[in-house]
Amino acid sequence: MKPIHIITLIAFISSITSIICGFILDVDYSQKLIGFGVIGLFLIVFPLFSYYRWKGKNAKDYMLTKENLDKMRENQREKKI
Repeated sequence: MKPIHIITLIAFISSITSIICGFILDVDYSQKLIGFGVIGLFLIVFPLFSYYRWKGKNAKDYMLTKENLDKMRENQREKKI
């Protein structure tokens, strides 16, 4: 596995563990555990995952530009025939 994949997996597991411990444990800082878990998911795990999955891809291929819309319409016409 690649190092970024391992780091993302460890961050994901620790964030989920923090959220679950916040719900299960009856301590004064349980709400902070839940909060840190959610922050970890959205500020660490999601950007790392997005970088890992989008690395090397062209974002223009996935945008709805006039050229891409024309290609989609052309493909739909070919499928109907």
